[in-house]
Amino acid sequence: MATLKDILYHVSLEQVIGSTDVAIIAVQFDSRKVTDQSLFVAVKGTLSDGHDFIDKAIDLGANSIVCDVMPTHLKDGITYIKVKDSAKALGIITANFYQNPSKDLKLVGVTGTNGKTTVATLLFKLFRELGYKAGLISTVENQINDVIIPSTHTTPDPIALNLLLGDMVAKGCEYCFMEVSSHAIAQARIEGLNFTGGIFTNITHDHLDFHKTFDNYIKAKKAFFDGLNRSAFALTNADDKNGMVMLQNTAAHKKTYGLKSMTDFKAKIIENQFSGLHLDIDGEDVYFKLVGSFNASNLLAVYGTALLLDQDKTKVLTVLSKLSGAEGRFDYLISPNRIIAIVDYAHTPDAIENVLTTVDNIRTKTEQVITVVGCGGDRDKTKRPIMAQTACDWSDKVILTSDNPRSEEPEAIIKDMQAGVSPVNLKKVISITDRKEAIKTACHLAKPGDIILVAGKGHEKYQDIKGVKTDFDDKKILMECFNQLS
Repeated sequence: MATLKDILYHVSLEQVIGSTDVAIIAVQFDSRKVTDQSLFVAVKGTLSDGHDFIDKAIDLGANSIVCDVMPTHLKDGITYIKVKDSAKALGIITANFYQNPSKDLKLVGVTGTNGKTTVATLLFKLFRELGYKAGLISTVENQINDVIIPSTHTTPDPIALNLLLGDMVAKGCEYCFMEVSSHAIAQARIEGLNFTGGIFTNITHDHLDFHKTFDNYIKAKKAFFDGLNRSAFALTNADDKNGMVMLQNTAAHKKTYGLKSMTDFKAKIIENQFSGLHLDIDGEDVYFKLVGSFNASNLLAVYGTALLLDQDKTKVLTVLSKLSGAEGRFDYLISPNRIIAIVDYAHTPDAIENVLTTVDNIRTKTEQVITVVGCGGDRDKTKRPIMAQTACDWSDKVILTSDNPRSEEPEAIIKDMQAGVSPVNLKKVISITDRKEAIKTACHLAKPGDIILVAGKGHEKYQDIKGVKTDFDDKKILMECFNQLS
């Protein structure tokens, strides 16, 4: 329980009607969850507007309302507080209500189009192996020390987020490594949190269904770094053309990493094979289990972050060399007759190209590369033709199929992808709507030594069709196919 005036600390108030000296036992932004003595924060969402549910929240027991549009009719005994941005106010209020757990942790946020999950997961694994209690908030899963908590969003809403951080504090965690999505930044889900540091991986074509323009997407990422304080660090990928943009207005200590630029933390790829990477990191010769130049960049980000968190260089490199990456990120298996299959979450043109160029750098050029790829429904449509053409550019055969069609017709999504295939590549492309059949077909087309990439879903264990989620695991289907072929 808290008093309303206490949890409004640091919130910019425009108008107050009623007393702030009232008890609050819960903060909610979903009117259906409101109970007696709740504070209801009316937030304008993408699908609905919380302002439309203020009366319902009061009927369910809310004694206080925070909004950015004051209702026309006010009810007696209710405190109304008008703010400029209720989404931002929600983050600050929630953090205050749960006693600001992020201030009791060294919280590090990772943002970027690709690499967020790998970097956050590797940091979590590294610090656990170094002997620390730590938490992880990621697309794949959330974790508190050794306890795994299922993940529903890359970055949870402010209430779920502060509850999770509070649980980490209660379990003795010193560190938390967290993916920070552009949606979460734009929707102020991280407002009120105290970050020890921020990491930028890269930015490429994605989420334009939400952000509308690439410039808006860049601004959303940059806003995270703009919000860091003077005691924090901001570590950016100098190899990315927008990497330095992230540091322009931050008050944090500015640090850089890269494979191609003069940076604070630098690495050079000596060898890149399916068995792993051989890197020179800041003059140290180290072998890693991860594969690909994009993972060399991810490893460098982890290394730089660990040193910025005052860890010993030798210990960090020793432990990092033993770690595997996140599930569904360049996750590969080999059939009894030596067909190599890679499962990867790649769902943007850049991510597809990263994986396939890595394969191209490793392959002998005597084998086929067969790519199975789809695009998600109800998401950025502009990337669909680009993803198909990118897959064609780096593959010998391409099978266009379903990803998570959601409310869209799978055939319509595939048609959007087909529009990007150049005439010269038409002969190498086939379309199979059923994803399981597409994977099976790739396995039947493959000969010993060939390489199959199944892209788009990675760690996901479901397929979303017309609002129904059914069990679906790319890796499991590949293993079944390989067993039948043996």
